[in-house]
Amino acid sequence: MLAIPYPYIDPVLVEVGPFAIRWYALAYLFGLILGWRYARWLAKHSLGRVAPIDVDDFLIWATAGVILGGRLGYVLFYRPEFYLASPLEIAQVWQGGMSFHGGLLGVVVAGVLFCRSRKLAIRPFADLIFCAAPIGLFLGRLANFINAELVGRPTDVPWAMVFPGYDEPRHPSQLYQAGLEGLVLFLILHILWRVEAIRSRAGILSGAFLIGYGVFRSFAELFRQPDANLGLLYAGATMGQLLSLPMIGIGIALVWFGAKGR
Repeated sequence: MLAIPYPYIDPVLVEVGPFAIRWYALAYLFGLILGWRYARWLAKHSLGRVAPIDVDDFLIWATAGVILGGRLGYVLFYRPEFYLASPLEIAQVWQGGMSFHGGLLGVVVAGVLFCRSRKLAIRPFADLIFCAAPIGLFLGRLANFINAELVGRPTDVPWAMVFPGYDEPRHPSQLYQAGLEGLVLFLILHILWRVEAIRSRAGILSGAFLIGYGVFRSFAELFRQPDANLGLLYAGATMGQLLSLPMIGIGIALVWFGAKGR
């Protein structure tokens, strides 16, 4: 069976004694920084709907939401029994284990609290933040690929790869997700943002992100190996697909209310 050699890249970029800089950490760091700069650029070109200074000040809130929400989401959604038995390991984020859906909830909570503290309209602010989110998703999925984690299901497609620790060729599903949830979703949202009729109706862009991510994630899960401790769940769906369903529903509601001007 043919397969493309996995291009091994050391997950640790630099290591000096006990100190190490990992690609995964850099993905989070640059995802937040680049997302912040892009959201700030959008704010400057949004006719005063959101002030760039508000985007600047939200960066710390977003960072806390991503890390705390992502970790707690992983604990609750994917391995509750393990962490219930070993609660001290919840804080050991360097061991891996982050959930996008948890990180999303964390950023949403942080955003609502931030907007209320500043007396800002929530939906216009959320539109900018969600437009920038695919940048972090793209870098995060590339980091998953470098770490050889969240691998795909066995396959015989010509571009299959044999990942470290696995014997048979598999889909490089991390790259599928980087392309769909990252590049494609970013371009879709940017094109929609450029349409004044859409940009001026608060909530449509946020809804488009939720729908787009939910659909792309659900599709990519067809090629991604289910989590070993969970397997396939209700009706053969994965946890990622089940968590994406309410995202799609909320996204449709946001688009509908935004289009109605409500």
